[in-house]
Amino acid sequence: MTENRKAEHLRICLTEDVQAKKITTGFEDIHLLHRTIPRFSLNDVDTSISFFGKKLKAPIIIEAMTGGTPEAERINANLAEAAEYFGLAMGVGSQRAALETPRLERTFKVAREKGPRIFLTANLGLPQVIAENGIEAAKKAVEMIDADALAIHLNILQEAIQHEGETNFYGALERLMIVASELSVPIIVKETGAGMISEDAGLLDETGVKGIDVGGAGGTSWAAVESYREGLKHQLGITFWDWGIPTAVSVVEAASSTDLTVIASGGVRTGLDIAKAISLGADAAGLAWPLLKPAVEGHLDYVLRVLIEEFKTSMFLTGARDVEGLKRRPVVVTGKTAEWLALRGFRPEELARRGKEDDG
Repeated sequence: MTENRKAEHLRICLTEDVQAKKITTGFEDIHLLHRTIPRFSLNDVDTSISFFGKKLKAPIIIEAMTGGTPEAERINANLAEAAEYFGLAMGVGSQRAALETPRLERTFKVAREKGPRIFLTANLGLPQVIAENGIEAAKKAVEMIDADALAIHLNILQEAIQHEGETNFYGALERLMIVASELSVPIIVKETGAGMISEDAGLLDETGVKGIDVGGAGGTSWAAVESYREGLKHQLGITFWDWGIPTAVSVVEAASSTDLTVIASGGVRTGLDIAKAISLGADAAGLAWPLLKPAVEGHLDYVLRVLIEEFKTSMFLTGARDVEGLKRRPVVVTGKTAEWLALRGFRPEELARRGKEDDG
């Protein structure tokens, strides 16, 4: 039953170590360049962006986490209240459970009630969209929470490992194209911890979707989550614990191949990580796991306040007055990330030389 599975996922993420072990996000290889002589005040730094036509006070998305269980209602309420207060975007967890069991709709609807002005994203998995009633389900998910966009999440790794997983993806691109044309809100295609390469980003661009959330490797491993569901006896989950494309690489891959809105997620932990992601080509960055316990324990406001200050300070230290200025700042890519990008045909040295005469 979907409701029970969602409760298990929530419990495991709150109580077990489900983070990547050997693979990293690659952000440790990304180096923003310090500007020694400031030309403006820290108070002049503008962290706001326009996100699908709606203003955010910072390019931060509270990523999809939960829904469909009694505890999820309180968590989503806390997340939405924080998003409203700080002027951030938010996504709810997969709404499949509520489509199957209408009494669970409340656990998702609370997000809009507590965040009446936030950019709120509905959420369904690709298998549900591919299904015969997929377009109807997509429209209902959006209507359920008066969403500003619909995230269609790609979790083929998790589906392949999960004993009740759905692994039939025939006609996926064609269905995405139909849904994108039928819905009145933009579609964001979202990976969930395995990352993305430019070839797939290019294919998605052709479907009419408006955004890509790269969901790179280096943060929460859903293969690990499924291993814990099996009492760590599920060998598939252990084998593929660190599977995927690192987040930093995924951002460059996606941003270089499309003009779509690119969201960096997967192991984003600090405001400096957000600044690094945007310098690589992302338009915004999202976090989930680092906000889950604070949302449960009641100190979410403090965590978000620090995150925003870290991001603002990163901008100031690089000489960027606004987020568009940050995108033009030079950034040095070293180590495995530089090697990976070079082998894939990208030129990290061009990132290091850009914007020499641009003072933000």
